[in-house]
Amino acid sequence: MFRLESDRALIQSFRPHDRRVIEMPAGVTFPLFVRDYLVWTETSNARVYLVFGIPGSYKPMGIIFRRDQSGGDLITQMCEWCHTSGPSSQVGMLTVDVNSKRRVGVSLCLDLHCKDRLEEIANRSGRQPRDFLTSLQERMYRFAHQALGVEAQPSL
Repeated sequence: MFRLESDRALIQSFRPHDRRVIEMPAGVTFPLFVRDYLVWTETSNARVYLVFGIPGSYKPMGIIFRRDQSGGDLITQMCEWCHTSGPSSQVGMLTVDVNSKRRVGVSLCLDLHCKDRLEEIANRSGRQPRDFLTSLQERMYRFAHQALGVEAQPSL
């Protein structure tokens, strides 16, 4: 869980070179309490924004994903974060600019609503969703750490 005091705090959660392209989410009021993560899609549907809490810290981390458009095929793919499967209209390649010369991609739910899917799976199996959601946040951080070089800073 983390708290964003203002739109400036939300923007500051993203890497400096990403801040210039942020399209703020509609209808968000501050202060904003985020239990698991915050996700929104820009109006053009070209980018998906993710802000999550770094494990062991109350510090939020923002990532801007680009939706790489596929040819509209109906190939079933699996999300690497929530492990649900779906057609290419639901699960596909999302990419992140590491720097001006390099991008990395990962196969994810295109709307990044993995939390909803994991809660549904937990409810159907009679299990607590918290374990599923903790693993999801760890996968988010692992991607940020391995692909983008983000380091966790423990809270004081």
